[in-house]
Amino acid sequence: MVFTGSKKWSWVFGALMLLLGCQNADQREVQTSATSGHVVRLADGDTFTLLVAGNKQLKVRLYGIDAPERAQDFGNVSRSKMQELTTGHTISIEVKDTDRYGRTVGIAHREDGLNLNEEMLRSGLAWHYKAFDKNKKWDQLEQEARNKKLGLWSRPNPTPPWQWRKAN
Repeated sequence: MVFTGSKKWSWVFGALMLLLGCQNADQREVQTSATSGHVVRLADGDTFTLLVAGNKQLKVRLYGIDAPERAQDFGNVSRSKMQELTTGHTISIEVKDTDRYGRTVGIAHREDGLNLNEEMLRSGLAWHYKAFDKNKKWDQLEQEARNKKLGLWSRPNPTPPWQWRKAN
């Protein structure tokens, strides 16, 4: 087969695009299959490292919530709650995005179906991060924890982590 001029380059470009498309599909498949494993490190109540297939580590930031920083009031309590929720369980991540730090942002579920993002809100150990998520159910979970004065809501005016980070 002989190609001349622009036809040759069109064919080369088309083949290249097809090849890149196949590679991207393979990467998406790896990303999907690599989103369940066991927590091997907890940074705080909304960030952890997941050991996934191939002995790879995936840093995960929970979508739609913001837990107190470790040095903040209830920071260690929030982290301990996440440890309690994840220890001995397989955790799967419904990937939503990748943040500016390269962490996978998503919704975490245990093998028994428990939604960890919701559980942190329900226990009063995280804020619903309304700037990034408009989920009315999650807003309601935070409000119920506030009304019951659970966790950080037992204090009169807890400082949201985004304000604490800005000040510190």
